[in-house]
Amino acid sequence: MLDTASAKQKLMAFAESIFNRGLTAGASANMSIKTDTGWVITPTNSCFGFLDADRLSVLDQQGNLISGDKPSKEFLLHKAFYDQRPDDTCVLHLHSTYATALSCLPCANTSDAVPSYTPYLTMRLGAIALVPYFAPGDVALADAVYEVAANHPGVIMANHGPIVSGKTVESCVFGMEELEESCKLAFKLKGHQANLLSKDNIADLKAKFANK
Repeated sequence: MLDTASAKQKLMAFAESIFNRGLTAGASANMSIKTDTGWVITPTNSCFGFLDADRLSVLDQQGNLISGDKPSKEFLLHKAFYDQRPDDTCVLHLHSTYATALSCLPCANTSDAVPSYTPYLTMRLGAIALVPYFAPGDVALADAVYEVAANHPGVIMANHGPIVSGKTVESCVFGMEELEESCKLAFKLKGHQANLLSKDNIADLKAKFANK
């Protein structure tokens, strides 16, 4: 488990990388890291490209603010993952273009919302759940995420965007990147007779890469 100083350093580095690569815009994203004493989370209305380590929100294990600016209003979403996935240490929420676009379309299977064209989404996150729309910061949205988080480290919130949890900061960020790329593929391949991975393919990947 990281200490607060190390968590701040890692959050700053990954947030800046995410911003510089155009995966989030403005002040729309939020990220948290579990520490040995609580959490570090990006403040409300903060931009990933211009974070200040001294202003990052430091919370205790009860979610109370210890130092820094007011935490993101979507901390309840993060807490839903931490409560359901106690071994996870990082949660990331973006409004990345393709995953957010997919969140606005009808979905035939809310337990498997993103087509599996390549192995890597299955290897990193497994099936992606889709939860209904609720306003940002609404307790009902956190409750909806809580209901699926135990079985889905990757979730898309309808008309809102993706949120991902991981055992490490790296696995969380890389999982989010794979989710965005998979959603991009879904749009690029729309209208084409593309081959999906079979159920046997997916079962084999899950057997080989679960808990990796």
